[in-house]
Amino acid sequence: MRIPEKLTLIATCPMGIEAVVARELKDLGYADAKTDNGRVTFTGTPADICRTNLWLRTADRVLIKMAEFPAVTFEELFQGVKAVDWAGYIPEYGEFPVNGRSYKSQLSSVPACQSIVKKAVVEKMKESYGTEWFDEDGPRYTLEVSLLSDIATITLDTTGPSLHKRGYRKTTVEAPLKETMAAALILLSRWGPHRPFYDPFCGSGTLPIEAAMIAWNIAPGLRRSFPSERWEFVPEELWSQAREEAFDAVRDDIPLQIGGSDVDPEAIEIARGSAKRAGLDGVINFTVQPVARFKPEGKFGCVITNPPYGERLSEEEEVEKMIRQLGRAALDLPDWSFFAITPTANFEQNFGKRADKRRKLFNGRIECQFLQFLGPLPPRR
Repeated sequence: MRIPEKLTLIATCPMGIEAVVARELKDLGYADAKTDNGRVTFTGTPADICRTNLWLRTADRVLIKMAEFPAVTFEELFQGVKAVDWAGYIPEYGEFPVNGRSYKSQLSSVPACQSIVKKAVVEKMKESYGTEWFDEDGPRYTLEVSLLSDIATITLDTTGPSLHKRGYRKTTVEAPLKETMAAALILLSRWGPHRPFYDPFCGSGTLPIEAAMIAWNIAPGLRRSFPSERWEFVPEELWSQAREEAFDAVRDDIPLQIGGSDVDPEAIEIARGSAKRAGLDGVINFTVQPVARFKPEGKFGCVITNPPYGERLSEEEEVEKMIRQLGRAALDLPDWSFFAITPTANFEQNFGKRADKRRKLFNGRIECQFLQFLGPLPPRR
């Protein structure tokens, strides 16, 4: 198998945080990162597949861009896919399912596009391997055909389940905020490990856990696996080296002041279990208490939170009451900064203060505002 030296890689992400992903990539050394809607493109090698899957906190997936070309007919789609050297990536025994999506394109039937792509890959691999049949009983190489305004982009998914699945949360727990978005909120704030951190609506603990992982430089992908770990053109030694570097980079000697609370005792138990699985047992102070009793210790801290929002009128009234309680707590913390992601239109009115900054983000499919109420920065040390 011919190992490709240079790859065009795509880090996908929710709309609104492309700049955060690009900044992460540039901090990792990828100076050519370019943003587009819901994705950041950069150049790398097979070793960079390992590094970015282990280290990216705010991206959903890392894809290899295999081809991009205009396609208004099935023949154009077929020939564009068939032109790729698939045998340089997929072994004769590899499994290669095809996903698809189409938007504002003449080729609007997604199942038909998936079928054409599959057929084109098979035909090319028949030529390369000199065989008429593929058992597909080996490692998985998931392809996607994405059509946007009659431009077909063909990608190969290196990640598998989304990068928000860090491995510390039990699969039965459905959190209202994905780990990737939680990390993005923290990176968009002005919080650093030298400042106190608190989430008074912490639920199952996603924001405090992500904050501690950022503070201690724990690579978010260390506790999970990826389909590309079984790929021939991403040798096992590259993964071993990347994981070893990530373990060596952990800085767990930094003292932290991170806390979270919630009115739900079961959620706090889940949070403690998740923190333990993340290697943060005893590092975060989780407590059961309502927001009305919230009073964190320390100066120049940051509250970063995803407050509940009500879908029924009675729930809306309860949520408004909690936001007012949060606003009253903020009056007693004049040197703290407050950050909240919310779809609630009257959040500022109930909080009792206008936000200094706001940013439109999508929490899942829900359009939200990330409201930033900025306190003073701590004195330089």
